[in-house]
Amino acid sequence: MSSGNTRIEERNGSLEASAAEPAYAPLGPSLLVFVITAVLATGQMYAVIPVMDAMAAAWHVGTSSLTWMASAFGFGYAGGFVLFGPLADRFGHRRIVVTGIAATTVTTLLVACAPGLGVGIALRVLQGVTVAAFPPTALSYIAERIHPRHRMVTTTAVTTSFLASAVIAQVASQALASAFGWRAVFVAGAAAFAVMAVALRAVMVADLPPKATSPLAAYRAIPRTLATPGLRLLYLATPAVFGSFVAMYTGIQLSGTVKDGQALLALRASSLPAMILIPVLTPWLSRVPHALRVVLGMVLAAAVTVTTGVLAPGTGGLAALLLVFVAAITVATPAMVATVAERSGAARSTALSLSTFCFFVGASLGPQVARALVGHGFGALMYVLSGVLAVAAVIVFVTRRAPATAD
Repeated sequence: MSSGNTRIEERNGSLEASAAEPAYAPLGPSLLVFVITAVLATGQMYAVIPVMDAMAAAWHVGTSSLTWMASAFGFGYAGGFVLFGPLADRFGHRRIVVTGIAATTVTTLLVACAPGLGVGIALRVLQGVTVAAFPPTALSYIAERIHPRHRMVTTTAVTTSFLASAVIAQVASQALASAFGWRAVFVAGAAAFAVMAVALRAVMVADLPPKATSPLAAYRAIPRTLATPGLRLLYLATPAVFGSFVAMYTGIQLSGTVKDGQALLALRASSLPAMILIPVLTPWLSRVPHALRVVLGMVLAAAVTVTTGVLAPGTGGLAALLLVFVAAITVATPAMVATVAERSGAARSTALSLSTFCFFVGASLGPQVARALVGHGFGALMYVLSGVLAVAAVIVFVTRRAPATAD
């Protein structure tokens, strides 16, 4: 009799333990849908780069003015992170992500209908705001709903997809525009967002009922998070990561360093192997402390940019250096996200929202930095980017032992 009672008690104990465990999302479907959405979402920033000439001709403006089509999206994107990220803690990750991506279907289609540069810039800001529901909310969702054993790999795959979108979106945009015109780029994007909204709703774990608190309560953690010593300096360094990345690609486009269209397409695609390899190496790279990994990635990127400026290589040499540069940025990005997450405590959604805001403020400034400096030569742009990356590396190095005090 006592053995029967023991078995009942053990079974009840196991049921209680399983009930206490969070409901983890299925890894395979979640990873696939999140990676595709990450490429599609952030790719909207880069999709305009190959079609700048075509858009400028259609709207009768200078090509350099079209850099604002990238920056406008980026500023809306960055601002949307601060808007949507903290709300995920109140309303739920799936509600925020699915609603935002569904709305982006409409805003992307509106960009395709823009009659001129002014309207186009305004619509790009709106497009950036709606699609911003995805990145910070997805990163927070991964930190809570993906099993701990798979979180770093999943985070790396998603953040790498943000970077890979620069290549994939440019290649797809160039191919679509060549066949069907530049407006087809955004029509196809709108259709893809509609599909992904349905897929995200299918794979994401259902949210709990919304918390019975004021929506403004979600934003009260922002000042406290910004005041955290271990985070505020990190946020100061963060824009250098994506800023240098976007400035590099925009500078290549504007400078005419590579004039042949097919060679330019091949150059854009040449860095994809690095974006595939780094996530595979994540289990090994994770042995290096997160902050130190950020520093090493930034130092390597700085070395590559200054080398590019000094050597002024041809297309083949530039492709090789670009591969190393992208690998360095791909190492630094998820490590920066992980550093913020480990220092954020209970304010994870807010801290990651501010982090992604800083990433894409840098990405938004990148085209304008390239536009301002490329007239002085591609080498001048490379030297400035090298200096910015070096300073950012020093800042992160100084904060590497900072405690997690954002609770």
